[in-house]
Amino acid sequence: MSINSSSTNATLDLLYHCFDVPITFFISVAFTATKFLLFVPLFILVLHVGQQRRRRRRRHPSVTTSHSDVFTFHMAAVELISVLGSCFFCCVFYSDLPQMKIVGFYALHIVFPGQILFHTLTCVERYLAVVHPVTYLGLKQSGGVRIRNMSCGCVWLLCFGWSGVIALYMPELPVVPFLSLLVFSLSVVSFCSLSVLCVLIRPGPGEVGGDRERVDQSKQRAFCTIMAILGVLLLMFAVYLGGSALYAASLLSYADGCVAMSSALWLNLPNSLVLPLLFLHRAGKLECCSNAE
Repeated sequence: MSINSSSTNATLDLLYHCFDVPITFFISVAFTATKFLLFVPLFILVLHVGQQRRRRRRRHPSVTTSHSDVFTFHMAAVELISVLGSCFFCCVFYSDLPQMKIVGFYALHIVFPGQILFHTLTCVERYLAVVHPVTYLGLKQSGGVRIRNMSCGCVWLLCFGWSGVIALYMPELPVVPFLSLLVFSLSVVSFCSLSVLCVLIRPGPGEVGGDRERVDQSKQRAFCTIMAILGVLLLMFAVYLGGSALYAASLLSYADGCVAMSSALWLNLPNSLVLPLLFLHRAGKLECCSNAE
């Protein structure tokens, strides 16, 4: 009991100090309002389209859903939990409900491992589709679906387990575990991007005429998806590595560190957007992009 109490007190001390900085408070509130007003409708639309596809698949069993789309649905669910946790945390912060503040704080932060791992799984799926098409076709069967579902379940477990990592490192941030996970993801995604690029440059035998053009377009879409994910992960890595280096070198005061940490959340927005926007674009729900093409 004493360990849990000390961890809670340390967490609240850290949060109160940061929220005592007026700029930090306004940045956090603006960030929460932006995500709630703009992102919640986007994530709900993604889940709605997914539910429509599920109903269509029940009526027509031949219709299949790609693994990357399923990863996007799970990503949208994780994002919704994070947004609701952020709203919950801000709403009850100045109330006398410390346990609710902690719940909101942990719900806000489960999004980070979810973003990283679902991005990685999407890139691996695109890699298999391009580089190992025979294996990929086999994974579309029931065995592949089980592997996909187990992978999603493991990501959810790691998301909720991240709360324990945060509690273990309090009042500091879990910089080393976070950057280690991010470096692992960047390594996997970089390998996938290079492998797909090599296949894209050197088409396989038998890809002639219209078939070759169609296959090349599919490979190009896979490569663009992987590169978009790699870009947002590199941005996340640069932001957190730079902030950690400045804080470790004592170049930032505690107040400046709080401001930098809350401001860095804005640079994390592309991580929340890339998979939903790519999915809606493929589904034809972004009319402006479709018209532009």
